[in-house]
Amino acid sequence: MRREHLAAFIFPSTDPHQGEYIPDHWKGREFISGFNGSAGTAVVTMTAAALWTDSRYFLAAADQLKGTEYQLMKLKIEGTPTIPEWIGRECGAGAEVGIDGWCSSANAVKELVAYLRREGGITVRTNLDPLRQIWRNRPAIPVNPVEIFPMEYAGETSRSKISRIRQALRKRHADGMLMAALDDIAWTLNLRGTDVHCNPVFVSYLLISSKDVTLYINKVKLRPEVLARLEQDGIRVDDYEKVKDGLKDYFEYNILLDPDEVNYTLYEVVRSKGRHNSLQPTEIVEEESPVKRMKTVKNETEIAGFRSAMLKDGIALTKFLYWLSGYIGKTEISTLTEISIDRKLTSLRAEQPHYRDISFDTIAGYGSHAAIVHYEATPETDIPLQPHGMLLLDSGAQYLDGTTDITRTIALGPLTEEEKRIYTLVLKGHIQIELCKFPSGSSGTQIDILARKDMWREGLNYLHGTGHGVGTYLNVHEGPHQFRMEWKPAPLVAGMTITDEPGIYLPGRCGARTENTLLIVPYKETEFGQFLQFESLTLCPIDKSPIVREMMLQEEIDWLNQYHQRVFDTLSPHLSPEEVDWLREVCAPF
Repeated sequence: MRREHLAAFIFPSTDPHQGEYIPDHWKGREFISGFNGSAGTAVVTMTAAALWTDSRYFLAAADQLKGTEYQLMKLKIEGTPTIPEWIGRECGAGAEVGIDGWCSSANAVKELVAYLRREGGITVRTNLDPLRQIWRNRPAIPVNPVEIFPMEYAGETSRSKISRIRQALRKRHADGMLMAALDDIAWTLNLRGTDVHCNPVFVSYLLISSKDVTLYINKVKLRPEVLARLEQDGIRVDDYEKVKDGLKDYFEYNILLDPDEVNYTLYEVVRSKGRHNSLQPTEIVEEESPVKRMKTVKNETEIAGFRSAMLKDGIALTKFLYWLSGYIGKTEISTLTEISIDRKLTSLRAEQPHYRDISFDTIAGYGSHAAIVHYEATPETDIPLQPHGMLLLDSGAQYLDGTTDITRTIALGPLTEEEKRIYTLVLKGHIQIELCKFPSGSSGTQIDILARKDMWREGLNYLHGTGHGVGTYLNVHEGPHQFRMEWKPAPLVAGMTITDEPGIYLPGRCGARTENTLLIVPYKETEFGQFLQFESLTLCPIDKSPIVREMMLQEEIDWLNQYHQRVFDTLSPHLSPEEVDWLREVCAPF
């Protein structure tokens, strides 16, 4: 930094594709800070350092940053400065700040530049990656082979998807687009990979024009059958590093660049074309990529795949819960730990047909660890279970026909009144979302209140979202639709999948969360339009033992009983007689 005359350098948590989960090669923020959560930004100045993250990671980040120079900055908490505000205060007017333009979105850099220039006369440099010099033994960009995602699970050809994308681009008066989001590329091409932990995607770019489609990728990843499929679909292949050349040679009048998806370096390649007489200027259409919303609406084949994946997942989870029930309330449960139960559940999932991987690192938090929203047990933090208190288990799997995400909170023995109360409030919030009927096109923000209203009456809340979309054998987090307190205008329509996962977390004491993955389906059509409802795809019993019955409404009890009847009817034919007897008991009317 001193040699480059930089007063500060910013390390975001993203990669050149703005992924939430990224290959190890681009985990620079984790390398420089030691904090390994999926969301966060580190800033290093010559005299100080700070790290910003959200409520999911407050406790984990505080623990991992302990003993370092880093000051923890809690996002959305009153008094926490923004990154530009803190930089302006620490560095002063006239300073120069660095950020890698490859690993930051166009919008993120433009907003940073505008604020620092306006408020402090600070300039931003985007053409330096200090990690190339200081990160010894940096992991290489992965070169894992790409595989074909069969039509029996995709339900639509790549040619058809590209045709629909071009139609959407014409409506936006765009001749083409650069696709940078890895899950969008995998969905469009009906291909999958293993370049990102738990997410079946591959590092690449896709450039679509009115006549041509080019995949920029390390060619060693493409086996002959994949190359043949790409050629059959009329898709050219070029080296990953040549995407800048492809943008310079792009011959159409304009191009759609999603400024939240495309990195600043590539955005600038297009924007600067008009500065050079030898290059044809290209107008940038700055809009959201149409692919984001296309892939959130599942076709009939994808919906059938979800149902199949959820059945397999439900069988594995029920076998796990039956096995765990033999330890509940007994001293022998102390032979189990957070890590060992994670391994047991994963092994049961791996027995199911078409199992490929977990969909995210399992969160198995016992007691006070359940209050750490995205807790991940390590050999240093792993603790034995005890015959009292609650276990929060948030897990998921990648099957060839679908992706799963489920949370259950399980009583391991006697509970305190406080534990029972927060468990019941969380379950009530979960059920109220499940019961909701709403007009097509409503925003998830309008529905989010249903999960929180009973908590708010008692002065309780949670700071994470209530639900997110789920991919089709793709990323477990898929947007842009969500349930969230903050305004998220993305409309909810039939065919979308979305999770329902309210929670309450009491630091140092306990936590509870209940989660199902839902499918949005038609409800009824009236003179006021089309109304929608939710169908639970997840099939797994919900622990009834912590419920405070007096807190439950009759409609909530009715929903729970109907849900458990469906769970029993669907899963029992696939279980052993002993497992069926246990499932009958836990699914009995409440």
